[in-house]
This record gives sequence, structure tokens and C-alpha cells, in this order.
Amino acid sequence: MFLVLGTDSSTDLGTAAEQQDGRPGSRRATILLLSTSDGRTGTIVGVTDSRIRRIARADVPAAVALVHELAAYEREPESCRLTEEQLSRALFGPDPKLFGHVATDADGAVAGVALWFLNFSTWRGEHGLYLEDLFVRPDQRGGGLGRALLTALAEECLAQGYERLEWVVLDWNEPAIGFYRSLGAVAMDDWTVNRLTGEALQALGAAAATAGRG
Repeated sequence: MFLVLGTDSSTDLGTAAEQQDGRPGSRRATILLLSTSDGRTGTIVGVTDSRIRRIARADVPAAVALVHELAAYEREPESCRLTEEQLSRALFGPDPKLFGHVATDADGAVAGVALWFLNFSTWRGEHGLYLEDLFVRPDQRGGGLGRALLTALAEECLAQGYERLEWVVLDWNEPAIGFYRSLGAVAMDDWTVNRLTGEALQALGAAAATAGRG
């Protein structure tokens, strides 16, 4: 999945979208990385924001609604098939591989979400954190909730000893790219995202199974 992050005029991290199939000529992505030579992602770490907390089971309906809002923002609502059951199982099943944070508004309602999972650097020999989705409701943008969510993820990296905070942004999203670079994020321009899905994934998997039987 691709992550699209946008900012408003006050450079708040306002909007992100989960991407599955690109629109022709508009889907090139840039990989961004926050890290330092000693593995500490300290660029955006600050005082913990009371509006940000780890996602709870009761937050799942709101989180799913926000993910679907991402898809609508990107004019691809039909590409988003996430259900409350799927997200609940991924976050709170016996062996969860997905994690999350939520941002709350002045009334305590969920106004933003960040969903993430762990990856691993074989060069550094340590885990990193990969940010899959980040989204803040349009009516709550401009108050720093997006930045606060990113700060919480950087704090998570420091607390757990993760070496990297990494995500993907579309090449045309210049305001977001500029904001990330102001935080110390490095664009991995020498790398290209590759993906196998749908029929191509099925064909490769079937070929491997056939070869194994031979």
C-alpha cells in the first residue's frame, strides 16, 4: 500500500491515503526515511501530546471510517475494502502485526489515525517502524494533530529501540515532501517501490507451487 500525505497552509500533516491502484501518470512515489547515524530518530521527538494515544478496540469503527475517507479523498473509494472486523483482527488478534495511534479532538472524539507495522533492516540488524496510513479529519486540520501523530511514532521508535521511521509519499505532493524534509526525513530517490498483487501475484505463486510438485 502507498501512503499519501498532505499538508494545509499551516503545514500541519493533514491528510493521508491508502493507495492500491494508481491513476495513470500520477502515482510515482517517494520513499522517505527518518533516522540518524546512531539509529535514534530524534528529529521530531518532543513532549508527549495528550491528544495522542494508542488505538483501542473501541476506536476501530472510527479508524475504519477514516481509512475510507482517505480513499474518498483520493477519488478511489471503491479500492478500499477494509472492514471493522478486519481491522479489529489485525490490531487485537492473538498475534497482532499491525499497530496504531489515534488523535482526539477537544471533545475526546477520534479525529485522526496512524496505522503502522514493523519492518527490519538487515544492514543495521534492527527493526524499524513503517507508517502505512496517516489521516486527520479535514475539520481538525491546522491544529498540529498530524505532526503530533508523527511525533508519537518517533517517540515509539526511541522507546523500543527501532532504527527507522519510514513511509511513502506521492511525488506530486510537494507541500508534504517539503514538510517531511524540514523534519529531517531523507528521500530515498535511488529506490523504486515494487509490488506484486492480483493476477500477477497469483501467477507467480502458482508457478512456484507447480515447480515444487515437479
